[in-house]
Formats: sequence, structure tokens, C-alpha cells
Amino acid sequence: MPAWHNGTALVLRTSFLRDIPVRFRARAWIIMKEKKNGVNWKVLVLSFVSVHIAAFIGSRFTDTGEWYESVKPSITPPGFVFPIVWTILFILISIALYLAYVSSRGAEKRAVVIMFGLNIVLNALWSYLFFGLHNPIAAFIELVVLWINILIITLISWRVNRTAGYLLLPYLIWVSFAGILNYIIAFA
Repeated sequence: MPAWHNGTALVLRTSFLRDIPVRFRARAWIIMKEKKNGVNWKVLVLSFVSVHIAAFIGSRFTDTGEWYESVKPSITPPGFVFPIVWTILFILISIALYLAYVSSRGAEKRAVVIMFGLNIVLNALWSYLFFGLHNPIAAFIELVVLWINILIITLISWRVNRTAGYLLLPYLIWVSFAGILNYIIAFA
């Protein structure tokens, strides 16, 4: 019969609680119950689904046809690079969202949800402005807002979970490069 069946494991896992002030014991117990398997699968799946829905919506507007070919700068990477990079970035963003969410509490958790939600909208909106409307100036202005949002979610994530913060750095770097390309198209 497994050791946990007779309550031994429960006693071992909770014996540290007697050293914690009473007002913090309930919170510690809730946190332990949430992390019983180490992964909150519901939050992880929701993180991936929400980020990838935004990726799908943005991709519906992305058209690299004649207009884009006529305006793209010479420093633009080959077309096959973009889907590879964005796939990797969306996976990293999903993991960062998950880590930031499960590592945060209270007001920080609300900030994570609001700022990542805003990021998802801004990310899809850029594709609509740039590729859908062929408006690189509006897209650049929106990209500046997106870049600030990415910086904010990176800092929030860093504060609650350093790994989540690190995972967002490639996103910040790539959007910085995209900003250079967008600027050249809009103003050069």
C-alpha cells in the first residue's frame, strides 16, 4: 500500500506549516493544493490556446503579395524565416504567460492577465493595420505601443518569475527588428 494512503505523506508535506504564522497557513495550503502535480494543466492549455488564437487571427491578415514585395526593405529576412520565428515566439510567449500567471498572486495576477490580453490584441492588430489596410504609418505607431506593452509584460513577468521574463526577451528583440523594418517602409 502506498505511503500516502495512511496520511504519512500529508504529514510530511504539511509539517512545515507549524512554523508559519496562522494567517499565512491557509494560503500556503491552497498553493500546495494548486501545485499537486507541479503543472496547472488548465492554465497551461489556456495560455497556449489564447496566444495561438491571436496568432491565427493575425495570420488571416498577413498577405505577402505584390504590395508587400514592392515596399519591403532590402534588410528583410527571406520569407521562410518569419513563420519559423513566429512559431517559436508564440510558444515562448505561451510558456511565459503560464509561468507568470501561476507565479503571481492578487494584483500581479490581474496585471499579468490584462497586459498579456492587451498584447494578444495588439499583436493581431498590427497585422491588420500593416498587411490588411496597407497602412505602415498606423502600423508603426501601433507597433510602438506593442513594443511598450512587451517591455511591460517582460518586466512584470521578470518580477514574478525570472524564467518567464527571459522567455519574453526574444519577442522584444524580434519586434524591435520588425519596428526597424516597419519604420523604413513607413518613413524612408
